Amino acid sequence: MIAGTGLVGVLTKEESLARRLTLLSISVGAVLALAKILVGVHAGSASVLSDGLEAASDVLSSSFVYAGLWIASKPPDAEHPYGHGRYETLSGLGMGAVLLLAGAAILWHGIISGSNQTILPLYALYPLFASIILKTALAFLKFRAARRIASISLEADAWHDITDLLSTSIALIAVLLTLLDSARFGMSDRIGSIAIGILILFISGRVVRHTVDQLVDTMPAPKKMAEIRSSALSVPGALGIEKCFARRTGLHYHVDLHLEVDPDLTVRRSHEIATEVRSAIRHNLPWVADVLVHVEPSPLASRPALKSSQLKSKHGK
Repeated sequence: MIAGTGLVGVLTKEESLARRLTLLSISVGAVLALAKILVGVHAGSASVLSDGLEAASDVLSSSFVYAGLWIASKPPDAEHPYGHGRYETLSGLGMGAVLLLAGAAILWHGIISGSNQTILPLYALYPLFASIILKTALAFLKFRAARRIASISLEADAWHDITDLLSTSIALIAVLLTLLDSARFGMSDRIGSIAIGILILFISGRVVRHTVDQLVDTMPAPKKMAEIRSSALSVPGALGIEKCFARRTGLHYHVDLHLEVDPDLTVRRSHEIATEVRSAIRHNLPWVADVLVHVEPSPLASRPALKSSQLKSKHGK
């Protein structure tokens, strides 16, 4: 016997906030990327230009995130009974791929940019200071929203902001060293560009690995599984759990649970317990989208009766 019903896709306040944050990130990122690229080219700074290219990839990746969040919020249909959540995960994977390509391009640019010492103007610092302030605020807001709605792509986008923040800090240090003493630190601008490329490659690997784990139905953390079991067993009549599996579909999890009940119960009562278990899990754990409950007879329920009959038989002899 199996208990489970269809899902209803609803755009929550948190998901709406995530989409607004992504749109804000795209707008801010586009302005910063354009400013860094123009200043980098005009000032002849490889590190500022590299940071601008990284910011441009940030705009593209945020566009992936926005598209993923928008599609993932669509309700289930006949062709997608589990909803469209996997598109959110795919957007995170696409963002990781963009990061990977951007890191490789920036690293290559830093290597072939030449070995001449660089003399930079003071205005090369301006877009870097602005970027540090704005990206810090955006990363904080995205991480907070990602934790509230368990969004892989939004968390990945927040990490991209951290990447941008770190790369901007590297570019800032490189430009400052060059401005302080171009004779001694003239190569720091080029070294900063190479360091930015390596940093982006490292973080892109982390993002891709995390999203791939979700695509191959990796089980959630043991703490989450314990919460599912605890919620199920809190229902009167739920005697045990034989099996419990969970897989992530975008922003939420789908749970398959084998529930043990008294074998002497009627089919109707067993079904009622299964329905109560499903409702309890969904009520207690907002990150669970749906629960498929399979009811099985509990071996524990028959043991006391078995022991009692054995004792009577022994005393009768």
